[in-house]
Amino acid sequence: MGNNLRAILCEIGLSQEEIAAAEAFNKAGKRDELQKYLRVRRCSLMEEMHRTQKKVDNLDYLLRQLKGGTVL
Repeated sequence: MGNNLRAILCEIGLSQEEIAAAEAFNKAGKRDELQKYLRVRRCSLMEEMHRTQKKVDNLDYLLRQLKGGTVL
């Protein structure tokens, strides 16, 4: 799981320090701590996704307004 874990953690955007921490939990067999650590990162990514979705929604609103001839 070592190299595969590192590749996945890199792909999801963890810093080298975050990857090292996750690998240390994994190497020490601290599965609960690793799971908690990854869940915190997941929450962060979900929040980022929601912020981005709100931006897309606002752009869609502006485009609909412009298409309908409404100028804000």
